[in-house]
Amino acid sequence: MEAQLKELVDRLKSEAGSNLTTVVLYGSAASGEFHAEHSDLNILCILGQAGARELEKLHPITEWWMRRGNPSPLVFTLDELRRSADIFAIELLDMKEKHRILFGSDFLAELEVPTGLHRLQVERELRTNWLRLRQSILAAPVRAKAHLGIMLASNSTFCTLFRHALMALGQAKPASKREAVSSIASVTGGDPAAFYAILDLREGKRKEKEIDVDATLQGYVEFVEVVTNHVDAANQS
Repeated sequence: MEAQLKELVDRLKSEAGSNLTTVVLYGSAASGEFHAEHSDLNILCILGQAGARELEKLHPITEWWMRRGNPSPLVFTLDELRRSADIFAIELLDMKEKHRILFGSDFLAELEVPTGLHRLQVERELRTNWLRLRQSILAAPVRAKAHLGIMLASNSTFCTLFRHALMALGQAKPASKREAVSSIASVTGGDPAAFYAILDLREGKRKEKEIDVDATLQGYVEFVEVVTNHVDAANQS
């Protein structure tokens, strides 16, 4: 991981030059919950200018980075990020709390994130990802491996949203994915067994053959529905 990150920064500095102001590692690799088989290396780049010409110059680096199984970096100017902070509260609150500066200064320490729209953003993201989950199940082959892949791919996103649902509901902020699942289950009354099973698989604590995929998928979808409806009801009150 460290060699990849160093090479990425070196390539970005070489190509972008003085237009590159900051490179940030965020997500599981910065929070201590990174698992090489299932986690991504998430990168935020702050540029002085981020027009089409500046982005095109970084295409070869992005292509190289994505070939190694990582998502394309997020690119903002600092002014754009500040202006967007209110509608990206989920992402930026997480970045502020757990990040690692790979290049440049730690602007996140000083960044103000308005939270007036946070609860609505949590509900919207829960509903959006719930619908994506349904679409993925509709489109996937009816096979255990495909269904496991859907749950593994969406697990981290839902755990993040569960953490923010707890924050929006005035609950204590959980320290880990597993604690987020446990705490939101206590608040909503949902059955977290399916999410525990997928977390166990991600963390190497359980093997695929030990999981009843049909029952787990059923419980997984139901748990997301329970949490989403609970947040919706709270927003209506």
